[in-house]
Amino acid sequence: MNWTAVKSIYTFEMARFFRTITQSFISPVLSTSLYFVVFGAAIGSRIQEVEGVSYGAFIVPGLIMLSVITQSISNASFGIYFPKFIGTIFELLSAPVNFLEIVMGYVGAAATKALFIGAIILGTAFLFVDFEIQHPFAMVGFLVLTCISFSLMGFIIGIWAGNFEQLQLVPLLIVTPLVFLGGSFYSISMLPPVWQVISHFNPVVYLISGFRWSFFGAADVPIGLSLCAIAGFTTLCMAVIWWIFKTGWRIRQ
Repeated sequence: MNWTAVKSIYTFEMARFFRTITQSFISPVLSTSLYFVVFGAAIGSRIQEVEGVSYGAFIVPGLIMLSVITQSISNASFGIYFPKFIGTIFELLSAPVNFLEIVMGYVGAAATKALFIGAIILGTAFLFVDFEIQHPFAMVGFLVLTCISFSLMGFIIGIWAGNFEQLQLVPLLIVTPLVFLGGSFYSISMLPPVWQVISHFNPVVYLISGFRWSFFGAADVPIGLSLCAIAGFTTLCMAVIWWIFKTGWRIRQ
């Protein structure tokens, strides 16, 4: 394992993040505050509790997952797309670095950035509502796994994208709707029976449900099923990335 290569890629990507540290931190704080004003105050005044938890506290895990998923995809997709766009990816491919080391560098940096954003949103949430985290180690575990798995997905999107418009296509048209419909701001048990069944085909439901369980001990689906879902998704993304580097699809064109 060429750890020097991994460190170089990781350091370069993190340096780009810290060059825009102010906007990277201010943006999630402002958006989280707006969500709490709109959902926590406006809707929370009509919905007092969900599954024994105040509505303001109930939406905290969903808000964190919403930002973490979108940030993971965005950071990883742009991180690998830009070298492909300017042509420096060929220098990387010709260097004595295998695909696993490339993935570890780019995905590790993207996951770290998303983890920072998640921590900021969690800290911001404490300013608006009172809540306790019942399973802190499980919460951190779910957060890290989510950052890694969706950074892997973003890496795939960055390789697939042929232009900057395509780079935003999947997150905007597929991922964001799935997150909003995945129980971010409500429990799927509140839905009619038919829509509850349909919601179980949304993979994001399992992620948000498991993450919410780590906060309040309540979940829409069994915690074991949530872990299996995120493990399966991570494995699938790794298999796709291995195939991409093996065949050279979209990276040697």
